[in-house]
Amino acid sequence: MDMNSKVDYKAIEEVVRRAGMMMKEAHLSSDLVHHKEGAANFVTSYDVAIQRFLIEELHRIVPEAAFFGEEETEGNTREKELDGLCFLIDPIDGTTNFMFRYNYSCVSVGLAYAREMTAGFVYNPYVDEMYTAVRGNGAYLNGEKLRVPDAGLADGIASFGCARYNNTNTDVLFRVVQEMFNRSLAVRCGGSAALDLCRVAAGASIVYLEMKLNPYDYAAASVIIEEAGGVITQIDGSRITLDRPCSILGAAPKAADEVQDMIKREMQEQ
Repeated sequence: MDMNSKVDYKAIEEVVRRAGMMMKEAHLSSDLVHHKEGAANFVTSYDVAIQRFLIEELHRIVPEAAFFGEEETEGNTREKELDGLCFLIDPIDGTTNFMFRYNYSCVSVGLAYAREMTAGFVYNPYVDEMYTAVRGNGAYLNGEKLRVPDAGLADGIASFGCARYNNTNTDVLFRVVQEMFNRSLAVRCGGSAALDLCRVAAGASIVYLEMKLNPYDYAAASVIIEEAGGVITQIDGSRITLDRPCSILGAAPKAADEVQDMIKREMQEQ
């Protein structure tokens, strides 16, 4: 299938931008915040409303597509219909940041075909940063082409994520973070996996590591990283999965090799 001639990517980008403005203009109160399963795991009424908006508007643009979204809303078929066209949606990636007005959250929308990511859109409305990529056409930030630097840990900032509700192998994670701290220029934990992965694509970070994420957290950013010349895999170097959670390592190729070696050593010493 010639995806690039079939899909109106500019229209998708505009819908993602509109969803981001819904998040930016939100007025959040405590009665709009609810707990989900797991420690420190939240959903707000805005997560739900934005996902509903995205499904409705994206269905108009690509009516044959299924939807795999984070929240339980109508139209969300989740991982059951990944064999054709499928949007993977995180309406607010960085919900805890959103709740506490960190202004570091985004709307993340990826498009897959036959279980392969074909396009990604990640928008941070607080600073008007729109990351986009279409497979084979490069990755961009606000229209400027992105290129991952040919660099290792010693040349950049190392970033990581550690949501408490996905607390898989956190002992290994923090030992690796300690080593990344010792070998890089600095370490950062932003609280939005999609944005932190996009920062790797932009060269602002040299690596991003998280031990467990859901597909809608990384789907869009995975295309953006790869189209910028970076790599995104599981922590052991295997392919990322779209039908179930997995670990994530997004990085410049040289840094990816370094961090994989660290992880392997730490896992063996458990």
